[in-house]
Amino acid sequence: MGKPVIAFVTGGYSSESVISYKSALTIEANVDRCKYDMYRIDITPEKWFYPDLNGNEIPVAKDDFSIMIEGQKIHFDAVLIGIHGTPGEDGKLQGYFDLMGIPYTSCDATTSAITFNKRYTCAVAGASGFNVAKSILLFKNTYNPAHNIATDLKFPVFVKPNNGGSSIGMSKVNHVDGLKLAIDKAFKEDQQVLIEEFISGREFTIGVFRSQGKIITLPFTEIITNNEFFDFEAKYEGKATEVTPANCDESIAQKVRDAATGIYAVFNCRGVVRMDFIYHSIEEIPYLLEINTVPGQSAASIVPQQVAAMGLELKQFYSMLIDDALVQKNIS
Repeated sequence: MGKPVIAFVTGGYSSESVISYKSALTIEANVDRCKYDMYRIDITPEKWFYPDLNGNEIPVAKDDFSIMIEGQKIHFDAVLIGIHGTPGEDGKLQGYFDLMGIPYTSCDATTSAITFNKRYTCAVAGASGFNVAKSILLFKNTYNPAHNIATDLKFPVFVKPNNGGSSIGMSKVNHVDGLKLAIDKAFKEDQQVLIEEFISGREFTIGVFRSQGKIITLPFTEIITNNEFFDFEAKYEGKATEVTPANCDESIAQKVRDAATGIYAVFNCRGVVRMDFIYHSIEEIPYLLEINTVPGQSAASIVPQQVAAMGLELKQFYSMLIDDALVQKNIS
């Protein structure tokens, strides 16, 4: 038998596509070509295509997710999903691949859709006994600027697009006077806006994945930002200090690992996800902020740092993710 044929999908339909292409550089450089035949598939609003070595754009047949090369039709055994934002992180592509019967290296359509919505994520996690911040959700079509939201929350608050990542469109608001501007900014990125109370404490972010049926936590990172919060600049332009592994007592570390493992199980996650927590400075418990089901893999991203801290090479790590997806194909 030949090597498994893997489609690596990148690009996307949102402003996060720029991050997807940064992640693509790392992923393409570290997938084991001795084990897999991999084809990069660009998914954009205009077209889906495979860019061959000669610079030609070979279209993807969407009726069965295949490509034609030199008269031979290429079908894929599994998909490595590297798209941040829609449609690769919100369940849309996952639903499509489910219809095609092709396994993939991320959470399923239901989990992806729920976790892409920050408010629904917190609702499910909170109902399952995990700690989350108090928040309210605004919808653009019913939002009334005259309503005094400040009466429902304690300041400071974070205002952010409810669906999306990379902290695009996010603001920290210390006083009610800055609320409208922050809401307007977030509505430019999404039809829903989440306003969430600020929690004082240390910010930790942890990668979690499943391999051979076991949930595994990576050594987690503490974010110490030079900005007011961990925004886009802090994440991707060096405006934060990322300490991996985090320098904290084992009692704190165990609480974070336990929460991450429990949440991964509750949401029935697959592949690698990254969870962001605030460890409350007074209550001494972790509060879940959000779950990223397609975490960044660029040179500036956290998961590759954590993989290295665990003593794994990225080549080994991506093989574990791909092999876990291929097992799903065998099960089905």
